[in-house]
Amino acid sequence: MIKWKGILWSVHPLFVIIMLGSVMTGYFAELITLFLLVLVHELGHVFVALGFKWTIREVKLLPFGGVVEVEEAGGLPAKEEALVAIAGPLQNVWMGLAAWSCGQLGLWDPEWAEYVWKANVMLGLFNLLPIHPLDGGKLLQAALSYSVNYYQMLLWSARISLLLSSMMIATSLIPLLIGGSGIQLNLLIVGVFLVMTNWTYYRNVPFLFYRFLMYRERISLLALTKGHIASPLIVNGRQSIISVARLFQRERYHLIYLLEAGSKEVKMLPEQKIVEGCLSGNNPNRAVWELFS
Repeated sequence: MIKWKGILWSVHPLFVIIMLGSVMTGYFAELITLFLLVLVHELGHVFVALGFKWTIREVKLLPFGGVVEVEEAGGLPAKEEALVAIAGPLQNVWMGLAAWSCGQLGLWDPEWAEYVWKANVMLGLFNLLPIHPLDGGKLLQAALSYSVNYYQMLLWSARISLLLSSMMIATSLIPLLIGGSGIQLNLLIVGVFLVMTNWTYYRNVPFLFYRFLMYRERISLLALTKGHIASPLIVNGRQSIISVARLFQRERYHLIYLLEAGSKEVKMLPEQKIVEGCLSGNNPNRAVWELFS
């Protein structure tokens, strides 16, 4: 582990395993190249994130990219998250073009130049797959944020990621099942890793949602300072507090209106009361009407 600019940089054990395998099989130069490509890829994320004043805690390098852990996760604008996500694959674009140009101009050995630009293409495209925690998974989350509430975004991104990573494992086994030529080991290892990662992610959705609620104060302050129009949520008193909170959408400030059947009276609460009802330590499954009394 290395700490630079207050950011902890570490190498995931999966990368260490591939490093050892590369050394044993004599592909050391290819390994160093892959490491540098991944590092520059992640630096693209880091520089854009720092430009948005994000607080980065750790960058964990993987064989196919990395994971950037930030302090404000759960309270970040979808647009910023999408721009930070796409910054990584964009690094592979210019590096791939540079390697191709060096090969065409005779500055590099043609075979080596081809290896480097193809490695960049594969690294960039692989990271654009809509699977958490790949860059494409972040773009998927940002896109879903504009059509569903935050809780549903967490659930659907986890489900889609589990499905696609399971399909990756199945794809790695196809040669063995059809032609008996053996499995695609690298794809199988990555697929298993992504399935395990996304199963953990799926099980942690409740925790991730509570982290989102903890950062709702930023949305409230933004709404007050910039005069955003509040989005109404109409509920009935029998709904639980947590079920109302799960209706919250990213980057929208909500006013909650209580409307009971047969009653002409309408009561209103700001969303902070719902957040407090979830985070206060009291039962968040109690009826929302209790907050209106």
